[in-house]
Amino acid sequence: MTGGPDIARRDALLARRLDLVAGVSALTAEAMRLNQKRAGIEMDVLRLELEIGRSGANAQLVQDLHEAERSAAAIMQACTACEDRIVAAEGDIEDVDRRLAATANEN
Repeated sequence: MTGGPDIARRDALLARRLDLVAGVSALTAEAMRLNQKRAGIEMDVLRLELEIGRSGANAQLVQDLHEAERSAAAIMQACTACEDRIVAAEGDIEDVDRRLAATANEN
């Protein structure tokens, strides 16, 4: 049977591409979740800043504000890491697409 190894190679590339696309989808969902969480924390920061502005800086409010700011910074780092992983996975998809195109051009 002619083309057997080529078909198997193409099928392996297609399976790899499918896995990568599923990974990008999962990472995108994670990025959206993180961004929503970040937005919520940013709202807490604003609320605490307003409360401090209204009633003065008591120790508990200042502590809560600092904790919210630390949480926001951690979420931002997680968002950046997730976005970096998305970019890398998209690069892998582009590589697989080039290899698929080369396989198609060989036939």
